Amino acid sequence: MPYKLLERVLGVEKRETVAVAWSFAYFFCVLSSYYMLRPIREMLGVASGVTTVPVLFTSTFLAMIAATTIFGWVASKFPRRVFLPWVYAFFVLNILFFYGAFLWAEASATDFVWIGRVFFVWISIFNLFVVSVFWSFMADIYTREQGRRLFGVISAGGSIGALAGPAVTIHLVDIIGFERLLPLSAALLLGSIVCIGRLRRWVERAQAKDVAETAAAPKPLGGSAFAGMTHVFRSRYFIAISVVSVLASLLGTALYMFMNALVGETIADADARTKLFAYLDLGTGMLTVVFQLLVVRHAVRKLGLGMTFALMPLLSVVGFALLAVHPTLLFVAVLQALRRAVGFGFSKPANDMLYSVVTPEEKYKAKNFIDTAVYRAGDLVGTWTIRAVWGLGMTGIALALLPFAILWVLIALWLGREYRRRARSGRTIEEQRKHDERALEST
Repeated sequence: MPYKLLERVLGVEKRETVAVAWSFAYFFCVLSSYYMLRPIREMLGVASGVTTVPVLFTSTFLAMIAATTIFGWVASKFPRRVFLPWVYAFFVLNILFFYGAFLWAEASATDFVWIGRVFFVWISIFNLFVVSVFWSFMADIYTREQGRRLFGVISAGGSIGALAGPAVTIHLVDIIGFERLLPLSAALLLGSIVCIGRLRRWVERAQAKDVAETAAAPKPLGGSAFAGMTHVFRSRYFIAISVVSVLASLLGTALYMFMNALVGETIADADARTKLFAYLDLGTGMLTVVFQLLVVRHAVRKLGLGMTFALMPLLSVVGFALLAVHPTLLFVAVLQALRRAVGFGFSKPANDMLYSVVTPEEKYKAKNFIDTAVYRAGDLVGTWTIRAVWGLGMTGIALALLPFAILWVLIALWLGREYRRRARSGRTIEEQRKHDERALEST
């Protein structure tokens, strides 16, 4: 009876229950760890000042290029079952390092602005890497058909984590201070390593015949450290996903800078700012969970992947048009929360489904390059662009961004059609790559 209920309501079949449960827990650990730290990042960003945001994002982009290259080398030399746990162990050690740095600054009465700026850059790399690696792993262990049914449910694990993280921050930041939240975040991230081990064993049992092609494979992916970049530039499919990522970053960065400026003008206390951002994350997470658990699976089935993917840019078109009329802190906060809820609830699962029709190497390297370096390149373009036109005011900037939101809608719909074509064509991966290269040359 419980299995039938799970299948009817959530689309989870009996044979998938264990794997989905561990995937759910894995994403919960990753995002609860990050969202416990996210309000701290926002507080430190405000403390640094809105004029430093472009510099921070430039530093993040440069650091991301280096990190992506190192990740590509690691993925080429070591099996997935080896490097996946070490990615998370590395970030656990990083969190503990910053914990010690903040405690030292507190004990010595040292201004932590520069530690905060380094932390801002680091966490902007951390959040993209841990999530990108997670979804590469999911696309690796589940089939395309399973992804359409299960990615929304699995995403809800992260969204519940995104609720738990800020909830803990809200209740503890006034009691213990923001610095002492870091060890709790590190402990949660350690839980993700346990989940990886359990999922790897499930893959070895459930996909024993095809283990050489899964995340349990004993061999590394091979290829070069720069394969993620080369795969992207050789395929119209990946180029389109990259353009969508840049457009999403451009609009999201504009809202981030609006929020940064408005909060800096109205709220002075660091802990109060941290609590405000935590409340926004909490509200966003609650709405996202509803979308992921109950709506996204039906949306993909009835609307199609392309239209589901286009929901966030459609909301952006409407939202930025209204923002031009109501450039207030309340409206910016509501719009940012809604866009993030729709993004995590619909666009992110749909985006991750796009990688179910590519090779294992592309799932890790091309996806990681797009989710990290390309995304941060969008932040870089966005911050410097918005800073350059800051004199237009929020109304002028919102109107100027409307055409980019419309372009985003059109590319999302094209990606949906291309995904269906790839899924139905029956081409081998090598044939698909050659087709992409010929199509790119012809354009």
